[in-house]
Amino acid sequence: MSEDGHRPDPATEAFVTHRNLLFTVAYELLGSAADAEDVLQETWLRWAGVDLSAVRDRRAYLVRITTRQALGRLRVLGRRKESYVGPWLPEPLLTAPDVAEDVELADSISLAMMLVLETLGPAERAVFVLRDVFDLGYDEIAEAVGKSLPAVRQIAHRARAHVAARRPRGAVSAAETRAALGAFQRAVETGDLQGLLDLLAPDVVALSDGGGVKQAMPRPVVGAEKVGRLLAAGVAVWGPVSTVQRTEVNGHPALILRVDGEIDLVVALRMDDGRVTGIYTVRNPEKLTRMERATAVSR
Repeated sequence: MSEDGHRPDPATEAFVTHRNLLFTVAYELLGSAADAEDVLQETWLRWAGVDLSAVRDRRAYLVRITTRQALGRLRVLGRRKESYVGPWLPEPLLTAPDVAEDVELADSISLAMMLVLETLGPAERAVFVLRDVFDLGYDEIAEAVGKSLPAVRQIAHRARAHVAARRPRGAVSAAETRAALGAFQRAVETGDLQGLLDLLAPDVVALSDGGGVKQAMPRPVVGAEKVGRLLAAGVAVWGPVSTVQRTEVNGHPALILRVDGEIDLVVALRMDDGRVTGIYTVRNPEKLTRMERATAVSR
């Protein structure tokens, strides 16, 4: 209801009803909450001028507008990434505990999965997300991405195979991730790294995103020995000045490290077969603005 006690107009009501869904679509396509919010503003401007009497499915129509705007913004974001300093990681979102209860949604927005989506082309990413995450029909997806129905089916098949070959192997329990993060927390708080080192897979990859603003690794670090040395150096710096908070980021357990009360970095892990295969740390302050209040996401 509006402040004067009247129902909002149908266009506003539909947009508000589906806003969290539309944000999630845009975020999964872009990996940036700030850009996703801009896409939502553009979606609203276009939606406000639509003749609703000609719209059969308002949810699908809104998703279509959002997808088109996000695809356009992907080109701009691509140029921005080309000049980005160091590894680029998706913008992490503090999420409510109930997000983890929707296993498919939590899987689709995990930082590990978002990095897999980064390896898809724009059309492949859009088709995969709309079909496999949000269960849109192929006809609706075809309209959203401007492709023929047969082409969309081929793209979906290709994207699904691409993702399957790169996504985490097997189901990862939250308990396993919490245990690994607990070892990380103990390392920071006590200086004892052995429990964490024992969990590293031989081919573990560490990525750190400072955006050229905060000190971070300029390139990925690969291999348990090299990552172990990196962690030892990091613990030596973080331990004396940090407080560690366990939380939920992108639907999965994660850690927030604070220095003098301010968020310094977010740590998320990728787990495969009980071992840590990915360590993702985000330090770029522009990407940490969603860490104080939970962001609503939905399917």
